Amino acid sequence: MSHLKILVVLHKTLLSSDTLLAGAGHAVGARVSTALGLAVLMTLGGCATTQPPIRERPLSDARAPVILNQGDLLDLPAVHSTDFNVDSDPLFRLLVAEFAGQRGQLDLAVEHYVATAKQLQSLAVAQRATRIAVFARNNEAALEAAKIWVEKAPTDTEARQILAAMYIRAGDADAAFTHLEYVLNVESEPANRQLRMIANLLSREQDKVTALDIMERLISHDRGNSALLAYALLAIRSEQIDRASLAIDRLVDSGALETNIAMAYVALLQQHDESPSALEWLERSIEKDVDDHGLRLIYARLLADSNRYEEARVQFSILSTKTPDDSDVVYALGLLNLQANRIDAARANFQQLLDLKARSSDAYFYLAQIAESRDKPDDALELYRAVTRGTNYFQAQIRVGMILSSIDDVDNARAHLQSIATDNEEQRRHLVTAEGEILTDHDRLDEAMALYDRALDDIYDMDLLYTRAMLAEKMGRIDVLEADLRTIIEREPDNVQALNALGYTLADRTERYEEAYALIERALALSPEDFYILDSMGWVLYRLGRLSDAVEFLTRARRLKDDPEVAAHLGEVLWVMGDKDAAKNIWDSALKDKPNDQRLLDAIERLAP
Repeated sequence: MSHLKILVVLHKTLLSSDTLLAGAGHAVGARVSTALGLAVLMTLGGCATTQPPIRERPLSDARAPVILNQGDLLDLPAVHSTDFNVDSDPLFRLLVAEFAGQRGQLDLAVEHYVATAKQLQSLAVAQRATRIAVFARNNEAALEAAKIWVEKAPTDTEARQILAAMYIRAGDADAAFTHLEYVLNVESEPANRQLRMIANLLSREQDKVTALDIMERLISHDRGNSALLAYALLAIRSEQIDRASLAIDRLVDSGALETNIAMAYVALLQQHDESPSALEWLERSIEKDVDDHGLRLIYARLLADSNRYEEARVQFSILSTKTPDDSDVVYALGLLNLQANRIDAARANFQQLLDLKARSSDAYFYLAQIAESRDKPDDALELYRAVTRGTNYFQAQIRVGMILSSIDDVDNARAHLQSIATDNEEQRRHLVTAEGEILTDHDRLDEAMALYDRALDDIYDMDLLYTRAMLAEKMGRIDVLEADLRTIIEREPDNVQALNALGYTLADRTERYEEAYALIERALALSPEDFYILDSMGWVLYRLGRLSDAVEFLTRARRLKDDPEVAAHLGEVLWVMGDKDAAKNIWDSALKDKPNDQRLLDAIERLAP
């Protein structure tokens, strides 16, 4: 092949990245092409590809072909067909490299690109060699190519960043520092911007301690709060809590801490199970600057996450006073007031959201719940119907159906539920359960059973099976109850709810007491402080004639929850034991709170008519 033909082939080939790198006919080639299109610093994260980089400015496109300038072409030696040597001829090295990249042979591509970059000392080839070596995670080759890139373009900050990263990986912190110091001192970019960019670069290095040491050297000459912010950011991303804490405290003292960095610091402490330390730090920081809205907001949210609801409510109340138009703060305060049973205050918060024209559907939903709790079904119905979007929309529509049922409009209630569009199986199950509950409440048990039967024809759903089992108990169909609960237990051997329900039913409705005891014992082992299971254990022990043991378990259950059914059970056991005064005292106490509870009334009628 003549020298001219080689030049033409190579020049045309390298001018078209699609020809050699798109690799439409080769899946591997296509992958390489696409990946090389990413900015080089994207790949500097070593193996941690799941963390996207944060760049201050776009980097050059790695897909760009190597275009040799005229001087490069003129300097190339003539090639004759008789003395062609792939290892020495740069033109053919470049062709081999490009075709190797197309076929996914990255090691070969890197070898020939770096060799050609060294031979030609060409900026274009050095850039290409560096990018491919970085992508191939060949740090040694990337280091060699990046040195040439920097030598040919000493003011290129991208090249110096890549070279610094390679020096860190090679264990030469001093050399890395030299190049990053140059980047930091470039006058064309603001120092704080360069610092953030360097912090982002260093945060992706595996040697976190070295990266932090370099950053510390870079900011050793007092560069102000910008330097400290960048260092704190790097310490947080490197999960170096002690060093991050020192920097963060200095920023708080100077009033320069940014909210996003404070949030990242708190998240780091939480990630390391140090939420108490995060709360203590926030408390101290707020004492130093009571007007820092961002810190107080983080503090309030962390208190709520830590289930310290009353303290969170106080902080959100302070925030709301200072920023009454902040809808997120008002919404959070409304929820916390609702949780604290401060109903009037919560109602005012949600009304305030409507006035702000913010989070209206959420506000309508909780106002409806308040109206429903105050036995105002008409108001609740109107408010639920005003919920038109958001996470509460589906639940609001179910509540519309349930309220219609409560005012005896059963047909419209069912029609409404059946008209609700669903997005998934869970929502469809909720609708079936709600309609079944309506039918059950109106004593249309056969229709409810048929509804559950249809729903369970083709799918296994534990919740629906359990619901059908409970309906079967109401209907006296113990065979159906047992079959459904045993299906659940077979598939979920540790299902406490099913174990307890079956055990209690066998103890209460059959004489299979030993079998019942074994089931309840399994449930109790899985959940030893469960009120319902303690009651079941007490009841089956009573059925087995172990009266003293029964009293012990029923008393434990009653301490956990003053429930009328437990009172009925405990009173019955005491009555049978001859302690009728104690039994009457327990029943009388329970009747004061629940005078119409049928379980209590049945026990009293049966034992002390």
